[in-house]
Amino acid sequence: MDVFFKILLIVFSLGLIAVVLLQRGKSAGLSGAISGGAEHLFGKQKARGLDLFLQRVTIGLAIGFFILSLVVAYVVQN
Repeated sequence: MDVFFKILLIVFSLGLIAVVLLQRGKSAGLSGAISGGAEHLFGKQKARGLDLFLQRVTIGLAIGFFILSLVVAYVVQN
């Protein structure tokens, strides 16, 4: 059981890395962080198509990674 959770955690982590690298950058450099951050914060730019799909997959993988990390830590401890 311990090995299964560790392998699943590795799969989730590699998937999360791949999905994050596939996403487009939202802003460029420091000027984008100042001006682009406000636009993203107030929702002027909506994600569509592939960007929306990658964003949702990233959220799902991040939640799965977090939960699996806690489960692996608990299983290894006991």
